[in-house]
Amino acid sequence: MRSAWARLRRAGQSTRPPATHAVSATTASCDSARSAGREGRRTALRWGTRQRGGPRRGRGGSRPGGGGGAAMYAGLQELGVANGEDLKETLTNCTEPLKAIEQFQTENGVLLPSLQSALPFLDLHGTPRLEFHQSVFDELREKLLERVSAIALEGKVEERYKKLEDLLEKSFSLVKMPSIQPVVMCVMKHLPKVPEKKLKLVMADKDLYKACAVEVKRQIWQDNQALFARRQGEVVQKLTQMIGKNVKLYDMVLQFLRTLFLRTRNVHYCTLRAELLMSLHDLEISEICTVDPCHKFTWCLDACIREKFVDNKRARELQGFLDGVKKGQEQVLGDLSMILCDPFAINTLALSTIRHLQDLVGQDTLPRESPDLLLLLRMLSLGQGAWDMIDSQVFKEPKMEVELITKFLPMLMSFVVDDHTFNVDQKLPSEEKGPIPYPSTIPEAFTKFLQDNRIACEIGLYYILHITKQRNKNAFLRLLPALVETFSDLSFGDIFLHLLTGNLTLLGDEFALEEFCTSLFDGFFLTACSRKENVHRHVLRLLLHLHHKVAPAKLESLQKALEPNKQSGEPVKELYNQLTEKLELRKPSPAEVTETPSMELPLPTVPTPASR
Repeated sequence: MRSAWARLRRAGQSTRPPATHAVSATTASCDSARSAGREGRRTALRWGTRQRGGPRRGRGGSRPGGGGGAAMYAGLQELGVANGEDLKETLTNCTEPLKAIEQFQTENGVLLPSLQSALPFLDLHGTPRLEFHQSVFDELREKLLERVSAIALEGKVEERYKKLEDLLEKSFSLVKMPSIQPVVMCVMKHLPKVPEKKLKLVMADKDLYKACAVEVKRQIWQDNQALFARRQGEVVQKLTQMIGKNVKLYDMVLQFLRTLFLRTRNVHYCTLRAELLMSLHDLEISEICTVDPCHKFTWCLDACIREKFVDNKRARELQGFLDGVKKGQEQVLGDLSMILCDPFAINTLALSTIRHLQDLVGQDTLPRESPDLLLLLRMLSLGQGAWDMIDSQVFKEPKMEVELITKFLPMLMSFVVDDHTFNVDQKLPSEEKGPIPYPSTIPEAFTKFLQDNRIACEIGLYYILHITKQRNKNAFLRLLPALVETFSDLSFGDIFLHLLTGNLTLLGDEFALEEFCTSLFDGFFLTACSRKENVHRHVLRLLLHLHHKVAPAKLESLQKALEPNKQSGEPVKELYNQLTEKLELRKPSPAEVTETPSMELPLPTVPTPASR
C-alpha cells in the first residue's frame, strides 16, 4: 500500500495538464495503472491532484483549504459526481490500489458497454484516455449549449423559462468550473429574469461578472447602476498606474479630459474624471487626493451613487462643499460641474428628485418649501451646465428658472396623485368604484417644458423610467407622446434608451397588445429610426429579447420597417440578421404544418358552360 501511495505521490509532479472534471481525472489515473501492468515501472498516475487547487505538497503537508481550486470543484459533490478527493479517499482506505482505480473508472467513466472494447485501440495509438474523454466532454458541451439555445425558443413561454430555471438551479453550483461555466452562462443569458440570489453571487465575483453575457449584466445594472462601466475598467486602471503619485501627471490628465469633453461633448469623460479620482482614493494616494479640491465632494457623491439616493445628511455635506467655494477659487466649479455631469451622478440626482417629489405628495408640501429638493435641482443644473461653463470659462452657477419649481414639479406631483387615486379606486369594491377612467392626456405645458428646459427634460425622462420600472403601463402610455420631441433629442440618446429598453422588458406581456406596440413603436421609436442609427440599434435589441411576445402580424410589419438600408452601419445589419434568424427558427417547418380537414360537405362538380 505504501509503495503504491508513493507512486501516486510522484504522479503529482507529472507535466501532464491538470484534469478538468471527474471523468478526465479517472481516465488519466487508469492510463497510468494500465501502463504499470504493461510497461513495467512506468506507473505514475497521470491525473494528479493539481485540479484541486494548486501544486501538491509533501507527504506531511496539507492541502490548501478553501482555495480557489477546491471551491471550483466543490459543486461536483453536490451533484453526486465523484472528484479527485473521492479517489484519494478510496486509495487511502483500500488494500489494492490498482483494483480500486479500475473500479473507480468503471463507476465514473462513460457508461457505454460498446466503448470498453474500443478503448484499447486508443492505447495502441498512444492516445491518452484523458485526451479522449476531454474531446468527448467538449463535444457534449457544445451539444448542450445548442440545446439550451433551442429550449429558449421553443414551446410556450412559461414552459421554456421553467426548464431553463430548473437547469440553472441544477448547474449553478458548477459555475466556477471553467469547463462547465459556458453552459451555466448560456442558461442565464436566455433567462429574462435571473433569480436575484444568483445575480448577487455573480456581481460579487469579479471573474464571474466578467464572464457573464451582456444580457445578464443588464439585469445587474438595472438595480446596481454604479457597476455600469465603473472603475474596474481597464482605462481607469491604466491611467491610475501611469499617474502613480505624480501630481503633475494627474493635472495633465485632467486637462486632457477637459479638452476631450469640450471637443466631443461626450459625458463619459466626466465619468472618467470622477472615477480616476476615486480610483486614486481607493489606493490611498494621499499625495494627489489631498491637493484635489474636488476630492471630498466627489467622495461624498460617490457614496450617494452607490446607495442610489442622496439622503439628508449627505445633502447637507454636499451643500457645504458648494457653499464653501471661496472668491477667487471659482474655477473649482468647472471641475465640480464635470463631476456632476457624470451620467451616474445625474441618474442618482434625478431619481432622488423623483423620490423627494413622492414624499412631498404625502406631506402635502410644495417643492419650493423643500431645501433638500432645491439642492438636488441646484446640483442637476450645475452638472447639466458643465460644457457651457468650461467652454465659456465663466465659472458661475447657472440661475434656476422659477417656473421649473413653481409649475413643472407640481405638475409631476399631480401625475403621482393621478396614479395613486386610480390605484385606490381599482382596489375598491365594484359598486364603490368611480366612473372616471385613467387620464389619457397630458397638459400641453408638460410637453413644452420637455422641449425647452434641459433640467425639466432630464427629470421628466427619469420619471418615465421610474413608472416603467414600476410596470405602470397606464402612466407610461399617457406620457409616451411627450418623448417624441425633447430638449436636444435627449429621449433618443443612448443613456436614456439603454435604461428605457431595459425597463420595458418588465412590461413584456404588454407587447402582445396591438395598442401598446403601436404607441411604443409607431408612435415613438420608428419616428427616429430613419434619422438616428442608435435608435435603430436599441429597437432591434429590444425585439431580440421580446419578439416572442409580439403578435405575429405586428412583428412582420416591424421586421419590414426595421430593415436596414444601404447607409446602415454593420452593427444594425448584424442585429437585424440575428432577429431574422430568430424569427425563422420560430416558423414551423413544412413537415410540421398539417392541413386541417374540412368540415364542409364537398360540392358536386358542375361542368363549365361552353363559351359562346
